[in-house]
Amino acid sequence: MSAGPVTLYGLKNCDSCKKALKELDASDRETAFVDIREDADLDRLLPAWLQAVGAERLVNRRSTTWRTLSEAEKSGALGEGAAGLLKANPTLIKRPVIDTGAEILVGWDSGTQQALAR
Repeated sequence: MSAGPVTLYGLKNCDSCKKALKELDASDRETAFVDIREDADLDRLLPAWLQAVGAERLVNRRSTTWRTLSEAEKSGALGEGAAGLLKANPTLIKRPVIDTGAEILVGWDSGTQQALAR
């Protein structure tokens, strides 16, 4: 992982985000952290993220917040209502979201790690 700088969008207390930051730092990858609740411009970012990866990938359906939603909200979250729902509930965004400048990666799994190694 020695390519250019990346921006990691996440939450300070998110274990996946902490793990990603630690591994990126260990690989000497320049990484800027942006808290999605406090510092991210979700009005600008969410449409681009949804276009790049789709709601199926971006919405975290394993989160506590997801379980508290009504069925109507859940069905809208995977369709045209995704941006509004994610903006209102940033914890519904699967984390981390990593912007490499060339692509948007979601989650910290082997696929993301392989993509960053390219």
